[in-house]
Amino acid sequence: MTALHDDLATAAEQRLTASLNEQEQQWVDDFMDETTLFLGPDRDIMRSHHITSRSEFEQQCLADGVDPLQVDRIRKRLAGALDEGFEMCEAMGAAPGAKWGDLTTAIYTAAGDVTYLSCHGVIAFSAILHHPIRYIMKYWKDEPTVGIHPGDGFIHNDARFGNVHNTDQSMIMPIIRDDRIIAWVAATIHEGENGACEPGGMPSGSETPFDDGLRMSPFKIVERGELRRDLLTFLQHSVRDPKLQLADLKVKIGAVQRIQERVDKIIDEVGVETFVAALRITVEDVEAEVRRRIRELPDGTVRFNQFMDSTLKENILIKLACSITVKGDKMTIDLRGSGPEILNRAINSPLCSVKSMMMQAILAFWWPDLPRCTSAMSPIEIISDEHTWSDAGYDAPMGQSLQASFRGFSALQNPWAKLQFSNPEKFSNVIAPWFNQINTFLWGGVTQHGDQVGNLCADLNGMGGGAKAFRDGEDAVSPLFCAMADTAEQEVMEEEVPFMQLVSKRIVRDNQGFGKYRGGMGYEMIVAAEGTPLWGFMTVTSGAKFSSVSGQFGGYGCNTYPLATVKGVNVYDELRRNPERFDLSIEKVMNEQPFEGAEYSTSHMGLQFDVAKDGELYMISQGTGGGYGDPLERAPEDVVADLEIDRISAKVAHDIYGVVYAPDTFVVDVDATEALRASMRRDRLSRGVPYGEFVEKFVTPEPPQDLLYYGSWGDTEELTATHFTVHGAERVTTTIDRMPIIMMPDRRELKIAELAARVKELESKHGEIVHRKS
Repeated sequence: MTALHDDLATAAEQRLTASLNEQEQQWVDDFMDETTLFLGPDRDIMRSHHITSRSEFEQQCLADGVDPLQVDRIRKRLAGALDEGFEMCEAMGAAPGAKWGDLTTAIYTAAGDVTYLSCHGVIAFSAILHHPIRYIMKYWKDEPTVGIHPGDGFIHNDARFGNVHNTDQSMIMPIIRDDRIIAWVAATIHEGENGACEPGGMPSGSETPFDDGLRMSPFKIVERGELRRDLLTFLQHSVRDPKLQLADLKVKIGAVQRIQERVDKIIDEVGVETFVAALRITVEDVEAEVRRRIRELPDGTVRFNQFMDSTLKENILIKLACSITVKGDKMTIDLRGSGPEILNRAINSPLCSVKSMMMQAILAFWWPDLPRCTSAMSPIEIISDEHTWSDAGYDAPMGQSLQASFRGFSALQNPWAKLQFSNPEKFSNVIAPWFNQINTFLWGGVTQHGDQVGNLCADLNGMGGGAKAFRDGEDAVSPLFCAMADTAEQEVMEEEVPFMQLVSKRIVRDNQGFGKYRGGMGYEMIVAAEGTPLWGFMTVTSGAKFSSVSGQFGGYGCNTYPLATVKGVNVYDELRRNPERFDLSIEKVMNEQPFEGAEYSTSHMGLQFDVAKDGELYMISQGTGGGYGDPLERAPEDVVADLEIDRISAKVAHDIYGVVYAPDTFVVDVDATEALRASMRRDRLSRGVPYGEFVEKFVTPEPPQDLLYYGSWGDTEELTATHFTVHGAERVTTTIDRMPIIMMPDRRELKIAELAARVKELESKHGEIVHRKS
């Protein structure tokens, strides 16, 4: 239930209790215990990321000890089975997310603890998919109208019940022996289209939870091995792409059943007790090893604050605060100070989604050698204030929950370099931040084949890697959430959808995190549709004004990335008439404006679904990872190597890297370079001031009055926010429990008011009297 419902129910209960005698009160209590009006997310389940205690049966299975070699063999066979299921989903899946690797397969203990994930795929699911299984076990196992039987399959997607975001759909099936649930197997795919208010499944225009599309709490859709056609029909009528909904549902069922077959063979060979013991000992071993590794870290606290510059509708600055404290074998992650939830904007995230991306950092960037299971986070305490944008409540829209959860990844990935730097034993490289934004196009409409669809380009998967302590980051290598994802083949997409990437995967000059070692570079994407009665594009990214990724140890962060569009032109007609003009880049198009009469514009990257006319250009670029170390320490030869192949400009080579070279031969002038760098270092010293003087001048008691700022200002429990009321905007500073409901004004109403004021001004100026009738 929602907080509002809870408050009303409590008040009504108190009034009722005051007028009842003891017997009547007992009747009411019995009735309330036996009657449930509405099942929402279970708070105890959703707040916990720890593994469960051993069950009585698990204790029996472990009583006589386990053979570690046998456990190792079982783990490897499970890994093979899960990879087989993964490859089935990838090969047969219809969604772009399936084809290009945004999925995973997994096996769980009977209580729902993730024991193993496929070697490919999205590690974040290891921290989140125990929630729906625990919900199923608590509410449906003994429910007479539901129950759990061999061959049953449960589907879910609602992030509030445990998912990264609502575009991901899971198929979860039990392993049952002798009427006992001994394990679970699941497959999860980023399906994209989910019937939200905008195509593609990640609506930036969402203003209520009901705009987010399908919100499936865990329910049974496969009954004893048979897909329920009634529920399938309901789901197909709830989305824009019913064929995709059916195809990938069958793909997930087939993959999970194949994994079940492999698991059954393992159980037949080793026995139920040994199999259950192997699952349990795996999660316990990982938990114990994580505690040991935390103990090896130096005690202390590392803080890292991030800021999002947009609601994807308005320009704001909202904070995600994080401090990580290590003391002995205990680690505490504190998110207090993060901005409040905004109840009519899509950027809110449930805490479980943020935790899932924290797990992505832990298992991909902290300790990538560990098995991918729930217990990797189990020893870590996470403190968070409910009803912040990174720990949003039930009533908050969450169509763009990745905006907060991706920053949850960076909140752990960035400070890790500092936490582990002095450790003699390292399990991963010291690395600058990975790019962390959804820089891609979402699309939807009617295809050249007459199908209604909605989904996204897999260019999301081309994020630039952070620079390492010993070499440059990899260019457009992979998304932060999936090391082995693919950026897709444009030719394959053109067979299915009515647009082309006129420029695809071409590295953008100067798009790098500068440093001794530079961040991996990002590429540009230019798209245009043609030949369809209705088509449109969206972008769902922040970071057009405030860099979303920082550097490490003196390195620079990423650039800022706007959306550029060219309207009022059909570029296909232009290129048919003058094919020699096919030399497009964002820089060239926006600076030279080659199409006469066209409208050129730039904006932030929160583009709500925009209907595109034939040949109109939409242009964005993928982001870069952070740089590592002082750019003035970069080897001059590496600078001119980038310069020679047009990866950086002469201005960057001179002004950022301090390199002098011969323009005709690209030979470094060693003496001139040393002199220039010495001069640049002296300039730095001359600009420097004592810390106390800097603080006195730079630190202010509150944010600028004209800034829509949300979050703590400094290290304080109080949050600052702009509260919009019928009387206008007012700044409030208070604790989260006293924070008023934060909503943004309706942009259409603001525009209407602006136009009405302008009309009134013109009427007054020109002496016109206009009589309006309603």
